[in-house]
Amino acid sequence: MVCEHIVRLIDLFAPHCSDRATLESLRMMVKDRRSWPEGHALFDSVRRKNLRAIAANDSTLEAQYCFEEVCAETLYNLSGPRDPFDPDTPYWIVPNAFALARRLAIDRERVVEIVAAEPVAPRGAPQAARP
Repeated sequence: MVCEHIVRLIDLFAPHCSDRATLESLRMMVKDRRSWPEGHALFDSVRRKNLRAIAANDSTLEAQYCFEEVCAETLYNLSGPRDPFDPDTPYWIVPNAFALARRLAIDRERVVEIVAAEPVAPRGAPQAARP
């Protein structure tokens, strides 16, 4: 599931980021499905930070905030809102994760390991059939 991958990517990036506030908010939000509708407000907050990073020409923070934006948008969309973000939003998580890894000098293979890993189903949940 995309949520498990988001948490693992956050865990990879957070120790290397100077601004961990939104990453921590995302981590908590991912784990509480009831908070997913708040993803829109979190996106708005991150967007404001991103515009400041762009104006300051801080490409590392810009990469971080772009990753955070698509994660917040994805959680919001998963809440089933009447006004979702674009349907391709979750597909931007991986490219933005690669961009952030590059800015933080993290080996891209660590991102690949996370996004290629099979998600673990919660206890008692039915397992998906394997081909």
